Amino acid sequence: MPVLVMKFGGTSVATLDRIKRAAKRVGVEVAKGYDVIVIVSAMSGETNKLVGFVNETSPLFDAREYDAVVSSGENVTAGLMALTLQEMDVPARSWQGWQVPVKTTSAHSSARIEEIPADNITRKFAEGMKVAVVAGFQGVSPEGRITTLGRGGSDTTAVAFAAAFNAERCDIYTDVDGVYTTDPRICDKARKLDRIAFEEMLELASLGAKVLQTRSVELAMRYKVKLRVLSSFEEQSDDAGTLVCAEEDIMESNVVAGVAYSRDEAKMTLVSVADRPGIAAAIFSPLSEAGVNVDMIVQNISEEGRTDMTFSCPVDQVKRAEKAMIDAKDAGKINFHDVVADTDVAKVSVVGIGMRSHTGVAAQMFEVLSKEGINIKVITTSEIKISVLIDRKYMELAVQALHDAFELEKAD
Repeated sequence: MPVLVMKFGGTSVATLDRIKRAAKRVGVEVAKGYDVIVIVSAMSGETNKLVGFVNETSPLFDAREYDAVVSSGENVTAGLMALTLQEMDVPARSWQGWQVPVKTTSAHSSARIEEIPADNITRKFAEGMKVAVVAGFQGVSPEGRITTLGRGGSDTTAVAFAAAFNAERCDIYTDVDGVYTTDPRICDKARKLDRIAFEEMLELASLGAKVLQTRSVELAMRYKVKLRVLSSFEEQSDDAGTLVCAEEDIMESNVVAGVAYSRDEAKMTLVSVADRPGIAAAIFSPLSEAGVNVDMIVQNISEEGRTDMTFSCPVDQVKRAEKAMIDAKDAGKINFHDVVADTDVAKVSVVGIGMRSHTGVAAQMFEVLSKEGINIKVITTSEIKISVLIDRKYMELAVQALHDAFELEKAD
């Protein structure tokens, strides 16, 4: 029998009524002849509640016990989903991570999946089980302890199962009905995409389009798992949602697939740094050790042996970055006059695999922003993405103007 993986997020299983609706969708796929592996998240709000309990009980908690508590939310949903399917006369049972087993590393609260042996579930399918309801987000360490995979781990679990069982497709049900050309809350002309390439989805996910977790897209791309993102609140159909697939499965695509943004960016500049070989390493090694996630980097041309170095990082890491730089200066590792932070910036990016073969996208983007009177502070490019840092107050205007300029409301 072909295998289908279906993943339901927290909002899709938030109440018993919603679990019933999700179970009906599973029943439809079983009727089509699939063996279905269902991955469930905890009911929305449950995981946060459990994390709160742990923090209140033990601020400097033992990460192993944290995982034992926090993973329990998914177990509840898996059991309830299996019971609901049984009430519909669909042969189903629940599986916790250790029963499958989902073998992970020992990095508690942010473990990585190492292997999912298919034997146990395959044997049950052969015995007549139609649906395996697996608790997402959890696994078992080499030491035999329960582990969790970090935020968004249920998406990763779903893709890993699809790869391990060679599934025909992995359907991820969320509260949005697919991937859009940009955030519909900012731009009312945003259009749902029928298909998007893995690379484009990766860029959009890492830029803050919160539809899919970056790690799950990376996995899907590596193992060529077809992903479909769709809403559990829409009518069921084979054309629903957005298919995330390999570039070769997309016939012709627009040059630009989408416009993404990230609101919580900050721009930091080290003014008048003594310029010498190894200076970049001397600056960015302490930042990395302090856990600062540096994104864009720009260095000015040096004058008289001194230069300015500008980089961007998340707003909530500015204090950490400032401390790392001042500590490095005090330790004599780097020499600069001042560190200046600008926390009122946002990053806006255009993404599209069509850029590989089309020229002039950057020029058009800069022209559009200049017509709107928006000043660009930092620019970075990759093969399929151009990102700029601008004043945050112009972010929505920039997204709308770029969406219009690249005519993203029109289908291919």
